Amino acid sequence: MLEIKNLSKTYGTKVAVNNLSFLVENGDIMGFIGKNGAGKTTTLKSCLGIIGIDNGEILLDGVSLMENPIACKKKMAYVPDNPRLDEYMTGVQYLNFVCDIYEVSRKERIQSIDRLSGVFQMKKHLSNLVSSYSYGMKQKLALMAAFSHVPKLLILDEPFVGLDPDAFITLKEQMRLLCDSGSSVLFSSHILDVVEKVCNKVSVIKNGMLLFTGLTSDLIGSKGLEEVFMEVNKDNENAVDLLEK
Repeated sequence: MLEIKNLSKTYGTKVAVNNLSFLVENGDIMGFIGKNGAGKTTTLKSCLGIIGIDNGEILLDGVSLMENPIACKKKMAYVPDNPRLDEYMTGVQYLNFVCDIYEVSRKERIQSIDRLSGVFQMKKHLSNLVSSYSYGMKQKLALMAAFSHVPKLLILDEPFVGLDPDAFITLKEQMRLLCDSGSSVLFSSHILDVVEKVCNKVSVIKNGMLLFTGLTSDLIGSKGLEEVFMEVNKDNENAVDLLEK
């Protein structure tokens, strides 16, 4: 599905991502973890073609993002950590706007919007302007828009921030449903308990370098993900050795 090969990105003299490679296969839910400033958001935005890269290759279903950006972007959906929505639209207008972009048929969008607004408990709010929404409601609307066109790859940056407990559970359920259909999810999060329970794979980044990518069970072993993460980030010299243990 998504293959990243030797990705590097710098901002001036700062190396944001350094020779990073990993694979997200069909059906995977991959958690992408690291401290603030580790390079997570830069990596995610690179995968989406939002920012350019200095070196490397990004492939979606074997198609190069650099050579065929439109073809790749049609298969992806993205929710950033602070979604910017058109506040002068109603919720349903915004969802239809996104469905128009992805050429979702009238029948499919009616079914999708009805289902998603139900599970995210947003039906009674869709006729209201987005400007009247709370932060959590805007987050739910952005997530609904991302799920509405059934992307092959869903990329989320800190998606659980601002969600109430019901929406928190719903998001986890919808991620699993999407991946059960053969799609994939790549998301960053500081909520390590969620990553441990939801993700079959995890990638760990530190100072722009990938320390681990693989099965979540292989990373944590008999420990919890939080314990592993804390060990890695307090030991600068032996981080790789800690992960290999």
